[in-house]
Amino acid sequence: MKTSTRIESLSQHIGQEVELKGWVSNKREGKGIAFVILRDGSGYCQCVVTEESAGAEALAEATKLSLECSVILTGTVLADEKQVGGVEVQVNSLTTVGGSENYPISKKEHGVEFLMDQRHLWLRSARQWAIMRIRNTIIFSIHKYFQEQGFVQMDAPIFTGNACEGTSTLFETDFYGDPAYLSQSGQLYGEAMAMALGKIYTFGPTFRAEKSKTRRHLSEFWMIEPEMAFYDIFQNMDCIEGMLQAVVKDVLANCQEELKTIGRNTAVLESSLGAFPRMTYDQAVRIIKGEENVNGVNSIASLEEELAAKQAELAQIEAQIAEKEEQLKEPGLKKGQMNFYQSKVIEFKQIKSDLEEELRNIPQWIESARTFEYGNDFGGSDETVLTRLFDRPVMVYDWPHEVKAFYLKRNPEDTRFARGVDVLAPEGYGEIVGGGERETDVDMLIGKIHEHELPMEAFEWYLDLRRYGSVPHSGFGLGLERMVTWVCKLKHVRESIPFPRMYGRLTP
Repeated sequence: MKTSTRIESLSQHIGQEVELKGWVSNKREGKGIAFVILRDGSGYCQCVVTEESAGAEALAEATKLSLECSVILTGTVLADEKQVGGVEVQVNSLTTVGGSENYPISKKEHGVEFLMDQRHLWLRSARQWAIMRIRNTIIFSIHKYFQEQGFVQMDAPIFTGNACEGTSTLFETDFYGDPAYLSQSGQLYGEAMAMALGKIYTFGPTFRAEKSKTRRHLSEFWMIEPEMAFYDIFQNMDCIEGMLQAVVKDVLANCQEELKTIGRNTAVLESSLGAFPRMTYDQAVRIIKGEENVNGVNSIASLEEELAAKQAELAQIEAQIAEKEEQLKEPGLKKGQMNFYQSKVIEFKQIKSDLEEELRNIPQWIESARTFEYGNDFGGSDETVLTRLFDRPVMVYDWPHEVKAFYLKRNPEDTRFARGVDVLAPEGYGEIVGGGERETDVDMLIGKIHEHELPMEAFEWYLDLRRYGSVPHSGFGLGLERMVTWVCKLKHVRESIPFPRMYGRLTP
């Protein structure tokens, strides 16, 4: 049996005959010729079918191909810098494996809900293909980073008898007659494993039952949770920064074609390879409220300037839409001209929609910044106001202990603050990492468990970690889907996972 070649390796076979197996992602025809864009999961390739090279029967077969037919073809690889991957294939033979009549996802615009209902097919589109391959690179890079740093991968249970931070946002289930919860974090178990192995990380599914429909929320997502013995909060921040930079570096090195496919401007990713700004909660609040500038830029003043600029830009876009719609009314338009004007109207209307959303958001951000009350946790608006002043992730540490989890250590120099750290991604993406140094004092932990009204018996095993050979230790949690969403600059987290599970969405 002939060994098939993957599209991603075609550049290594210039002048050779190869066999390709894949699906038709697009097709166009001319007189005596058919151009088939084939995808096989590794990439895309233009395959040219002519009667001269493949015969009349193969050409007739090619003209009958429809979107997402599966085929096997053989052909000669030719260099062509104008094509994706720098090659095309001159087809010698073609066989249809599986037909595809009335494929539901066409080239026209579809609504998000329709595409979500067709998620099992939507994954085949070029954009979703690129996002999933970037996700794969991120996953591999995370494992590589921790393995090279001497971490041991461990697994925390998904069924738990207690909650990490309370049960209000947990899915409860029956575990042989006893209540159990789907895990919202493997962190507590990670601490136990770090006491055994020094440096560990878990990588698994986690669940949150918040009835939230924001663009940042999923009910089921994947978390990476390292835990390190003998690490303080500052060593923890060094680890976070090193891991995030290693991931971004790998994406930039290995996913250029995918980043191009989704239209990702990589400038912010490239600048994220530099040191991350680190600031206390106090400083972050001053910046948000406009009481402290960043490189001469004031948060509120810059938002007001942006608001005025967006209003002017909206007026220009509306004028361009009106102009193109008038041109569409002109008599005697050729089909090409009509298609061009229609595509421009669609393009401008999408820009208009994005501008209108920004014009709704910016006044809310300004109001939120002006009225922020010291001591509160940051909301999405606050994170946006802060991070838009930076071209890379920002680390905010030493938070008021009241807004952080019970297990975080107090700052020994000022016990009003907990030694937690949030990493906020730029471009409005907000928190992608949360972590900190863990409390090691048994009595302090017992007090916090009572304060949070958690069941003491459920945490006796956790307190044992402090009773028997306790050491300073730290860790963090990275939300994989939030990382993918930022790296790919997605509008909604639902595109960052193959089959999203979120409030109101359980299928397909």
